[in-house]
Amino acid sequence: MKQISMVLIVLLAGFVPILASCDGNKPAIPTAQTKAAEAVPEPETALMAAADSPGQADNNEAVSQYQQGKIEVAIEGFQKAIKADPKSAEAQYNLGLSFDRMGKHDEAKEAFKEATALSPTNPAIKESAILKKHTS
Repeated sequence: MKQISMVLIVLLAGFVPILASCDGNKPAIPTAQTKAAEAVPEPETALMAAADSPGQADNNEAVSQYQQGKIEVAIEGFQKAIKADPKSAEAQYNLGLSFDRMGKHDEAKEAFKEATALSPTNPAIKESAILKKHTS
C-alpha cells in the first residue's frame, strides 16, 4: 500500500509543473508547430481608403480580398482603385503589401515609394516595418 501511495505521489509531482504552466491559449508542452507559429509575424494590415476617394469602393473590396488571401484578385482591385484615384496613398501601400506577399519585391518597392511620396506623414504608412524593409 505504501508503494502505491509513493508511486501516486511521484506521478502527481511530475504533473504539477505541467499543469501550473497551462495557459488557455497555449499547450503545456510546446510543440514544433506552436514554436513555428509563434515565430511567424502577423502580416501588416491593408489600409482602407479615405471616404471621399474616387477609388474607395475598389480599394476596400480589394482589402477584403487581401485579408482572405486572394492576393492576385486584390492586386487587380488595388490597381483599379489607383486608376480611379492616382493620389490614393492607401491603395499604393496596399499594392505594395500585395506584391510583397507574392514575392514581387521590386514591384513592392516601387508601390511603397509611391505611397510614401503621396502621403509622407501618414503614420500607418511611414511606420510600416515592411515598407521600411523595402525602402531602406
